[in-house]
Amino acid sequence: MNDSIKATHRVVLSLGSNKGDRLAALRAAKQAVAPYITVLAVSSVYEMEPAYVNDQPLFLNAALLGTTTLDPMGLLYTLKDIEIELGRTPTFHYGPRVIDIDIVFIDDLILHSSALTIPHPFMAERPFVLKPLLEVCPDWVHPQSGQSVQALWEALPKDDHLTLIDRL
Repeated sequence: MNDSIKATHRVVLSLGSNKGDRLAALRAAKQAVAPYITVLAVSSVYEMEPAYVNDQPLFLNAALLGTTTLDPMGLLYTLKDIEIELGRTPTFHYGPRVIDIDIVFIDDLILHSSALTIPHPFMAERPFVLKPLLEVCPDWVHPQSGQSVQALWEALPKDDHLTLIDRL
């Protein structure tokens, strides 16, 4: 076997921004991941009130579906570097940020480490993650719950207000 051949993984990313030019930050993130991820689908952009810490600006959120040859930790470190390049600075937990790029799924991988948990541990309770995912991977099955993204969305209470804003 040729050692230079790398496995290709299907990945789903969630993008968020609530500081500065939010739409520009999401678009910059999409461009910045392109050398590392072949983007297959991009969701619309949705605006929503922040989760957990309400005293901050509204968030814009979107999702990307793609493929990569990076392993999970390589992808995580690459995305963290991109966040820093795009201006993300340390803040309080769930605080405002120029850009947030989260790994939601990699194939049907289940991973728990101190640095990374896949699938994203809170994705099933977050409408700002699930709504964009409906556009890029509605049939993707959560490897732990066995439910599709569509089923997870339908199970959420519908009291959260998401506003369609734009396309990436």
